Amino acid sequence: MFMRLSLVALHGLAHHAASLLLPGRPLPPLRSVLCLSLSRNGPHVCIFISCPESRGHRDHASVPFPYRGVATPSPIPYLVYLQNDADSSVTEQQTFLVVVAVDFGTTSSGYAYSFTKEPECIHVMSGPSAFSDPGAFPWASEEGAKPLPFLGGRRWEGGDPGVSNQKTPTTILLTPERKFHSFGYAARDFYHDLDPNEAKQWLYLEKFKMKLHTTGDLTLDTELTAANGKKIKALEIFAYALQYFKEQALKELSDQAGSEFENADVRWVITVPAIWKQPAKQFMRQAAYQAGLASPENAEQLIIALEPEAASIYCRKLRLHQMIELSSKAAVNGYSSRDTVGAGFAQAKEHVRRNRQSRTFLVENVIGEIWSELEEGDKYVVVDSGGGTVDLTVHQIRLPEGHLKELYKATGGPYGSLGVDYEFEKLLCKIFGEDFIEQFKIKRPAAWVDLMIAFESRKRAAAPDRTNPLNITLPFSFIDYYKKFRGHSVEHALRKSNVDFVKWSSQGMLRMSPDAMNALFKPTIDSIIEHLQAEVSTVKFLFLVGGFAEAPLLQQAVQAAFGDKCRIIIPQDVGLTILKGAVLFGLDPAVIKVRRSPLTYGVGVLNRYVEGKHPPEKLLVKDGTRWCTDVFDKFIAADQSVALGELVKRSYTPAKPSQLVIVINVYSSERDNVSFITDPGVRKCGTLRLDLTGTGGTAAPARREIQTLMQFGDTEIKAMAIDVATSKSVKVGIDFLNY
Repeated sequence: MFMRLSLVALHGLAHHAASLLLPGRPLPPLRSVLCLSLSRNGPHVCIFISCPESRGHRDHASVPFPYRGVATPSPIPYLVYLQNDADSSVTEQQTFLVVVAVDFGTTSSGYAYSFTKEPECIHVMSGPSAFSDPGAFPWASEEGAKPLPFLGGRRWEGGDPGVSNQKTPTTILLTPERKFHSFGYAARDFYHDLDPNEAKQWLYLEKFKMKLHTTGDLTLDTELTAANGKKIKALEIFAYALQYFKEQALKELSDQAGSEFENADVRWVITVPAIWKQPAKQFMRQAAYQAGLASPENAEQLIIALEPEAASIYCRKLRLHQMIELSSKAAVNGYSSRDTVGAGFAQAKEHVRRNRQSRTFLVENVIGEIWSELEEGDKYVVVDSGGGTVDLTVHQIRLPEGHLKELYKATGGPYGSLGVDYEFEKLLCKIFGEDFIEQFKIKRPAAWVDLMIAFESRKRAAAPDRTNPLNITLPFSFIDYYKKFRGHSVEHALRKSNVDFVKWSSQGMLRMSPDAMNALFKPTIDSIIEHLQAEVSTVKFLFLVGGFAEAPLLQQAVQAAFGDKCRIIIPQDVGLTILKGAVLFGLDPAVIKVRRSPLTYGVGVLNRYVEGKHPPEKLLVKDGTRWCTDVFDKFIAADQSVALGELVKRSYTPAKPSQLVIVINVYSSERDNVSFITDPGVRKCGTLRLDLTGTGGTAAPARREIQTLMQFGDTEIKAMAIDVATSKSVKVGIDFLNY
């Protein structure tokens, strides 16, 4: 009976084979051992030993670069396309054995991975029982075939009964000495069990990812506030969290391989919202460097993936049985327009529940059936509704390969499920007083966490057709502290508040009517629907993804608003869509062929002063030559369509032939019509210094050419400068955090 094993199994066999083939000699690094096949007659292992120094990392790491031009531009700037970029990216990814994607969410996080030699299998860190479930590995389900025990998955510590643990809460706990203690369920549960007085000394943080979106002047020194009110650098917290995922993933890979799995064999992918500004995206990269996932010298080991893009990539692979359609335009997957949202999604959730133990997902190397209905030029929108933000991206299909083109710059806003939590907190402030709630959060931080956990579980039970009340348990310390703070009971506060839709239960619970719970959702959902109005007029499909997409109230609102305009699709296991798509993106980063530039980029240069065209205050006279200073020489405009690997190339010459160094600054702006680097909203994002000394023994040319190149179309920008006379070049990462 033929049986396919994952690469980790072969990896372990190869290690054993290497010890047999190389007796008495040091074993090569495990990454040098590649395993090819396993036949029904037994394992056949081929071993290739490669020199780690010749891994073939490319020279053009993910570095943008900056320039301040004491230079005059040549008359005709021109565009050059990197024709071989897609092929070269394939070569790069072959130097990695595995792609590990981390979906770092606002409310929950997780990781998944796939081996580059086995890209159709995506393994997800899962909840309990994945070790022993025989159905966890569908490819080994033939008669007589059994999954190998070391292929069982690791599991998160802790968790809530009846809740899928394929993700863990984005919560982190530091000791009173500010050392990392735990992450996820383990952090939450340990903090819950601490003595109230002791808990005040520990630093507990949750839902801290939103700080990167809401901080306008984000820097590497930006601070977060723990539950006890103490401050700590955000970079440390994000680095601790990413280091945790790194250690978990490498331990799982090592457990399966039977020997230590090296980080150098891993290509990492971290997901971020598409609407994040460039400083926030760079911040995540810096945190990953500090966590040891990659380094500035090997920047291409880490890819920053945009969440709705990752979801879009996975949705391309969806088969009919892997989706639920909410719209009334057609029947898909057995659901007609007469089916309610709740009925369709309930069946899907039951399917997911039955298959929850399976942590290995098969992704066929074909385009899903729904894609067969798309024609060249058809558009669809992906709505990533997560805990903190909602991202919208509109893609266009490009046939025959099915590549994707981003049509508009990603839009969205802070309309995630956290908005419902904020509305609940506002309700508590209305009933008990804002002063009390603020004091309670500081004095009883662990109890506040318990209260929000209790609300979260009831929030998930909200539904359009619900008729019975929802009970939210108040911690005893809330009831006790309120009586000491106000001098009367919680029940008395409810009676005085005139909030009719919230009652007090003698069992120590708030009883909320379904209408009251639905009202907490309304502001957030209304914002999402309003934002979507302009995007769905010309699209064929709307894919609703992300954790908040599981909310029946959001599904019903989207269906009611747009069900007759386009087909609304929700993938099964919707909370893992981005995670699985991020793995696919790491395996093939070239799948998104065209993007929209989020910013305008250019360099600062001197230009010949033109009377009547340039403002008098920009005039600079030097050595008898009249110059216009601070000119913004635009490379690319905001919202401009750019192909993957598109390279904008300009030539400049030093203002003085005797210059020994040229200093060039790169600038960016959210606006398109930028003329000068001093215009409002223009910010410097890097500096490039190029040594002009030495011409290899030949006389320096009278007009020295300095080539400036910026590469666009990826999720991050790359750039370099070259002195044509000496072939000297320099690269500097575009930096939004230190200028």
